Amino acid sequence: MTSADYRIESSYPIAGYLLPVSGAQQYFVSDRALAVSVAAKSSTRPVGQEIRVVHVPTGEIVFRKQRLQRADGPDEA
Repeated sequence: MTSADYRIESSYPIAGYLLPVSGAQQYFVSDRALAVSVAAKSSTRPVGQEIRVVHVPTGEIVFRKQRLQRADGPDEA
């Protein structure tokens, strides 16, 4: 494995406390579990946009954090 096997990406700046620097639109990591964990704990600016983890050699999306969906009605318990 190389140091760039997985790319965390978004069309918007990514922010999160697990990132070395917030505000970039992509980050490269060598470990799949680390990439998915960081992506899952991160958010975008504006909040709620999609974040993906891509396996760089194949281009396969291995994780996708979808945009937030707003409920149209009141919360149901």
